[in-house]
Amino acid sequence: MKKFFSRFSRRTWIIAGVVAVVLLIIIIANSGGEEVVQFQTVPVERGNLVASVGATGSVRARQSATLIWQTNGIVEIVNGEVGSRVSRDDVLASLDKASLNQNIILAEADLVSAQKALEDLLKSDTARLEAQKAVDKAEKAYEKAYNWRMKLNGKIEIIDYYYDFGVLKSRQYKGYASEDTIAQADKDLALAEARLDDSRRAYERLLSGSDSAEVAAAEARVAAAQSTLNMAYLIAPFDGTITQANPAIGDQVSTGTVGYRIDDLSHLLVDVQVSEVDINSVTVGQASTLTFDAILGREYHGEVVQVGQAGDTVQGVVSFTVTIELTDTDELVKPGMTAAVNIVVEEVKDVVLIPNRAVRLVDGNRVVYKLVDGQPVQVKVRLGSSSDISSVIIDGDIKEGDLIILNPPSLNGGPFGG
Repeated sequence: MKKFFSRFSRRTWIIAGVVAVVLLIIIIANSGGEEVVQFQTVPVERGNLVASVGATGSVRARQSATLIWQTNGIVEIVNGEVGSRVSRDDVLASLDKASLNQNIILAEADLVSAQKALEDLLKSDTARLEAQKAVDKAEKAYEKAYNWRMKLNGKIEIIDYYYDFGVLKSRQYKGYASEDTIAQADKDLALAEARLDDSRRAYERLLSGSDSAEVAAAEARVAAAQSTLNMAYLIAPFDGTITQANPAIGDQVSTGTVGYRIDDLSHLLVDVQVSEVDINSVTVGQASTLTFDAILGREYHGEVVQVGQAGDTVQGVVSFTVTIELTDTDELVKPGMTAAVNIVVEEVKDVVLIPNRAVRLVDGNRVVYKLVDGQPVQVKVRLGSSSDISSVIIDGDIKEGDLIILNPPSLNGGPFGG
C-alpha cells in the first residue's frame, strides 16, 4: 500500500484535495440551502413572582466601641478575653495605683468627699433648718427697717442730749427727720430686702431636694472625680461581646493604647448601596435574604430598618444607603464579613409568567414569539412586575401551556425583535 501511494507526487495530492473541496461546495449548494432551525421553547406557566433588588455590603454591629487607655501605667488586672460576654459598666482591666499620676490617685479621696456632700444634701435636714432660721431672721430685720422708714415720713420724737453743769441730761420734742437720716434709712431698707430675698431663694433651693442647684453642683463634683478615677480602668459601655483583646498583666501602656473592642453581636446590620433607579421601591420593613461567601450552603434573613434619603454620587453613579438588620443571625456571622443581599420589594402570587429572555422589542413594543404548528408567531404583550428571571403577563394573546420561543430565528438578516 505504501508503495502504491508513493507513486503519486505531492503536486498530484494537492490537486486532488482542491477538487474534493469544490465538489463538497457544489453538493451543499444543490441541497436547496434550507436551514434547519431548532427552536428552544418553554411552556407558559402560572406561578409566584418575587421581585427583588440585589446589592452587597459588609456586616457591622449595631453598637461597637474601641476602648483605649486614658493615662499611662502598668496593667494590674485583666478580666476579659476574646469571646467573653460583658455587661454595661463591667471593669475589664485596671492599672496598678502605684504607677498612676498623682491627680488620679487623689481623685479617689475627692470622690469620697463629693459623695458625702451629696448625701448630706439629699438626706440631712440640718441645712434646710438653718436656711429656714436665716429666713426668719432676715424677715425680722426687714420689718424693723421698713417700720423705721415709714416713721420718718412724718414728725418723729427726737431726743436731744446735753450737759448741764457737767451732768448729762435729755429733752424730747417733735420734729422732722433730716434728709441724711431718710437716705440712710432707705439704704438700710434696701439691704434688708435683698438679704431677705437671698435667704428665701436659698431655702427654696433646699426644698427642691434632688432638683436643687446645690444638688446638681454636688452631682457634678461626684461625676468629675469619678471620671478622673476611671482613667485607670477600661469599662464596658454597653452589653456586648469582646471581639478584640490586647492587654496583659504587666503591660506598660500609655494614653491612646488600644485595649479592647466590644460589639453587640445580638444586633447585626448590613449597609448596602442601592441605585437611584431602585431606591423608591425599597421601604422600611421589607424582607430580605442574605448569603455569605464565608458561610457556604446557608441563607440568612433580614429586614430593612433604614432607607437613606440623600444619595451619594460616585463616578457619576447615584446610590442610596439602605440598612438591613439580620433576624436569624448566629455565631458564624461576624462583623466585617461581605454579604450578598436581595431585598424583596414585591411579591405576587398565582400569575401567568414568561421568561425575560424570551421578550424582544419591536417598533417600541414588547413582543414574544410562540410556536404554532411549528412556526414562530409574534405576539404583542404588556408586562407587569418583573424579577431577574421572569415577568408577569398583564395583556397579550398568551395563555398557560403556550410554547414560548427563547431563540427566535433570524429575519431579513437580523434577529426577530431587533
